[in-house]
Amino acid sequence: MTAEQYAEIRASIPQKPGVYRYYDADDLLLYVGKAKQLRKRISNYFTKKKHVSARLKLLVRNIHRIETTVVDTERDALFLENSLIKKHQPKYNVALKDDKTYPYIVIKDEAFPRIFFTRKLIRDGSEYFGPYTSVQRSRSILDFIKKIYPIRTCNLKLTEENINAGKFKVCLEYHIKNCIGPCVGLQSKSNYDQQIVRIREILKGNLSGVISDMKERMAEFASELDFENAQLIKDKLDFIDTFAHKSKVVNTKLRDLDVLSIASDEKYAFVNYLKVNNGAIIQVHSLEMKKALEERDEDLLVLAYYSLQDSGFEFGKELLAPFDLAIPEEEATEVIVPKIGDKKKLLMLSTKNAFQKLREKQLDQEKQRKKQRINPVLEQIQSDFRLKDLPVHIECFDNSNFQGSHPVAACVVFRNGKPFKSEYRHYNIKTVEGPNDFASMEEVVFRRYKRLLEEDAELPQLVVIDGGKGQLSSAVKSLKVLGIDDKLTIVGIAKKLEEIYYPGDSLPMLIDKRSPSLKVIQQARNEAHRFAVSFHRQKRRKGTLKTELTEIKGIGPKTAQKLLAHFKSIKKLKAASPKEVEAVVGKKHAQHIATHFSK
Repeated sequence: MTAEQYAEIRASIPQKPGVYRYYDADDLLLYVGKAKQLRKRISNYFTKKKHVSARLKLLVRNIHRIETTVVDTERDALFLENSLIKKHQPKYNVALKDDKTYPYIVIKDEAFPRIFFTRKLIRDGSEYFGPYTSVQRSRSILDFIKKIYPIRTCNLKLTEENINAGKFKVCLEYHIKNCIGPCVGLQSKSNYDQQIVRIREILKGNLSGVISDMKERMAEFASELDFENAQLIKDKLDFIDTFAHKSKVVNTKLRDLDVLSIASDEKYAFVNYLKVNNGAIIQVHSLEMKKALEERDEDLLVLAYYSLQDSGFEFGKELLAPFDLAIPEEEATEVIVPKIGDKKKLLMLSTKNAFQKLREKQLDQEKQRKKQRINPVLEQIQSDFRLKDLPVHIECFDNSNFQGSHPVAACVVFRNGKPFKSEYRHYNIKTVEGPNDFASMEEVVFRRYKRLLEEDAELPQLVVIDGGKGQLSSAVKSLKVLGIDDKLTIVGIAKKLEEIYYPGDSLPMLIDKRSPSLKVIQQARNEAHRFAVSFHRQKRRKGTLKTELTEIKGIGPKTAQKLLAHFKSIKKLKAASPKEVEAVVGKKHAQHIATHFSK
């Protein structure tokens, strides 16, 4: 969509908070965005000209239709945007890598509540704690609880009537002392509920109440000289102490708060989330985001905030972040940007974790790149041609014509130092008349890379032009028009002395004739020449054949094309019987052809 086309619909876009959606000509959803003021935000796409990435330009160019949805608040817009992105995963939106189903620990809403691990949230009045980003962590918490408090694991319906009627018998769990036996009335409901209260505190991360209660009971047993039970509680206190030290203790003065931090590069961002309860980190989670356009860290962190909420993470009253987040006032969470002290240290700890994840991603990508280095010649080319990146993708261009007739061009592609023939391309020169190699090269290079940009395809690391300074300068003109002259390396190779020319450098570079890198470039140049010449010969041959056939009375270009498509050559047409020719072009044309060849 052009700026002029947008100007025609601008007045129809509301000046209210909401969500906007961009669609292409095939009605495919390209992008979903949110805005405090829709018209102002959308207008920016069509008025901002400087410092805009090629990907953003391509998005704007492909916009065919714009849809908007007005909402009451910015918070509603954030939630709607997040749900639409997750549902449709548009091409130009940030790709959020966080599609897990997280585990919870549930206290079931029933008489003598069961406590167990689950991944399903059922709104039946039960209490859910989590989500836990580690299954191992959630199971260890459950095991810890069962060590401290014996609770039932059966799914019996323990109503007062059923227990009094004696419907149940104790099971193995009772005999191995994992359950006190509420099913047969050996544990009262009030006593069981007291256990649930303490378990609830543990799940909230508050161990202090549990510890003080146990110490009181231990003292009571000791005063009554019941040393056996006192020792049992002492063992449980030791176990609690061991469990508590497994959590990362930050500072006991820090009560309940959450932390969000971010680390990013040009392609990826990683968000680290920490939850702190009573001075201990009880939850750690990371989100991976693949960038699509020119997203700011501030916007990505807000997106992560709502994505975590959507996944079941509950934020408290206080959130530490590296900068103020544009979270609507309706949210109960207050964003704090700490400058000094323990909160600043906690934020730095979270940021370290985010940068560690980003570094791991970068190292993984580097490993993948190294795997591609299957041909050591590529490293030699990189060195000889002073390239920033390994030239796993090389393209070479050549022109061909005969005294200006049937001008054509060819582009050949080498991947990992070898021909990749499925990506070779022929070009008919459309805008140039006469024998003009410079203009032909300018045209074909422009057409090639305009197409790659429109398709959002990767650009080669090295482009080779078969020719000297003139052809090279013409190719560079097209790259500058497309705005990609700084995104790849382009050189010209002159045939006589195999000299390598760089743009703007009048003196050529000579590479050792024995160098394996020069041999790859020569092979690419020869392939481009062969491919262009074979295409040119094919066009000339067809042109000559058509000319000879169209000299026959009554045979026009379309009929000539029909004959060539069927018989393939003049020789085979001459050898064909009258009936075979008649079957293709009819009796009248067949007679004219027979008369022509009989002469």
